[in-house]
Amino acid sequence: MKHFPNFITSLNLVSGFIAIIFAANGNLVTASWLILAAMIFDFFDGFSARLLKAYSPVGKELDSLADVVSFGVAPGLIIYHLLLNSVTLNAPVDINSDFLKIILLMLISAIMPVCGAIRLAIFNLDSTQSTSFKGLPIPANALAVISVVIAGHYSQSPLIESFTSSSFLIILVTIILSLLMVSRIPLFSLKVKNLKLKGNEGRYILIALILINVAVFGMPGITLIIPLYIIASAISLLF
Repeated sequence: MKHFPNFITSLNLVSGFIAIIFAANGNLVTASWLILAAMIFDFFDGFSARLLKAYSPVGKELDSLADVVSFGVAPGLIIYHLLLNSVTLNAPVDINSDFLKIILLMLISAIMPVCGAIRLAIFNLDSTQSTSFKGLPIPANALAVISVVIAGHYSQSPLIESFTSSSFLIILVTIILSLLMVSRIPLFSLKVKNLKLKGNEGRYILIALILINVAVFGMPGITLIIPLYIIASAISLLF
């Protein structure tokens, strides 16, 4: 049973890898659902490790390697396709202007997995982040990306469509998310040890904000989960 958490972590990696295949073929919705599946596996590998007390250095490293694939590379590829779809190419790729344009889009999209990898490397060496975070967790980065794809597909919101058609806005959000991952902004951990109010103020505030947000805005409201997470973390510092 001591290897069971690592097995679940491997499922995280498998989900992320298959998400990359779907994203590479332009199926961003399926890729997004697979990244969400990877998040579920990421939650349960830690949960099972705590339940079985099956901690190991290998498990810690495997978890980070899986996370950088599922929550760094896969979302980065989705960003690349969103950018590619938002830019009108007037000639084949072998024409210099469009070739340089695609290279630029690739480099911009690569910022996300690079910052995600840096964030994980810092996290693994920072003992002060055992109960809280400094900087945006890499799964939260992935959630911010896939929420746009999923909400846009199922709600067909004109606001989300205007966002995904704007290369400027996509680049801006990509840079913001990437910088947040390597920032030192204090954020509470989403891992719940008990259901008591004390110590979980930020988590309950986040749940309330999400419910209100979805009730008011519907499916497009899920795109605001990460901003609400940051707001709830700031409010929790007051307790």
